[in-house]
Amino acid sequence: MKIELHEIPVHEIADGYIENEESGVLGYGGKLNIRPAFQREFIYKDKERDEVIRSMRKNFPLNVMYWVKNDKGNFEMLDGQQRTISICRYVHDKFGVAFGDDYLKFNNLTTEEQNQILNYKLMIYFCEGSEREKLDWFEIVNIAGERLTRQETRNAIYSGTWLTDAKKYFSRNNCVAENFAQEYMKGTPIRQDYLETVIEWIADHEGFEGDSDKKITSYMSTHKRDSNCGEMWLYFQNVINWVKMIFPVYRKEMKGLEWGIYYNKYHDKKFNSDELEKRIQELIDDDDVQSVSGIYKYLLEGHEKYLNLRAFSKKDARAAYERQKGICNHCEKHFEFNEMQADHIIAWSKGGHTTPDNCQMLCKKCNASKGAS
Repeated sequence: MKIELHEIPVHEIADGYIENEESGVLGYGGKLNIRPAFQREFIYKDKERDEVIRSMRKNFPLNVMYWVKNDKGNFEMLDGQQRTISICRYVHDKFGVAFGDDYLKFNNLTTEEQNQILNYKLMIYFCEGSEREKLDWFEIVNIAGERLTRQETRNAIYSGTWLTDAKKYFSRNNCVAENFAQEYMKGTPIRQDYLETVIEWIADHEGFEGDSDKKITSYMSTHKRDSNCGEMWLYFQNVINWVKMIFPVYRKEMKGLEWGIYYNKYHDKKFNSDELEKRIQELIDDDDVQSVSGIYKYLLEGHEKYLNLRAFSKKDARAAYERQKGICNHCEKHFEFNEMQADHIIAWSKGGHTTPDNCQMLCKKCNASKGAS
């Protein structure tokens, strides 16, 4: 990868600064894409943003930045977006900064103070190389500062028309996906949580194999050059509408569940929403059920492990051990207390509860054999 160091004054970078939905975020006379598709949204807090400006006023050096040069001779911001936007917004009078007792916008500064900022030189590396080299370098320069999420890093290598369109739906504050389904989604759109989740869901739906990361990267690679993300947006709507149909009563425990994975497996299966709601209420009232969020997966898949059923207390287990005189109820051999495990005489699925009268002690081997049968 070719890397060259340049010193560029602020006034050149802030020249022609544009920030809007249609054009994106551009600077350097329109030659610098400050927020390409792979970059995160602006996340600096006011304190961090203001410190950038104060550092410049004091002529303190800012950390080096990285631009990637493309085939047309223009640039994309690889690292330094937050600082660059902070600087350009200040120079264009978008906010003020407290300097001692004074709160000053750029236009409130003296001509000498303005020129000091405009002529402040930023240290910038120009980088040229393949997509793989750019991703490797991106991960290296991301070691310091606020680290990117895994999805933000993936966006660096799979940028294109499809990703640009997908971010409009899934990666902005108050985006359509957030307005449509924020009660069901974990994380926040601005850190790519929605986008990552939905890509994993649809990749599973389309049959991509491997772990979560491999599914996501394979899907993004396959669809990188698609003209839009309409297929994924339609799929997402189908998932959420399916959830609302079979579980019409919303509970906070529904937030962040793997609804797309459940949809992929069970959307062709017929469910009675009234019967499901009745069963949900029964399970919530069951003292043995420790995980309300697990109820939904249990009702779809039938495995009790999702309910995190209450275990017998050590006191109940010890009482059962003494009652049995240390004899396993299955193999009828004697064991020490720590060689045995508490078990339900009548299984929870058959109406048994985690009460002292329903507790028996089995050796570990017998208990494992029972659970496997």
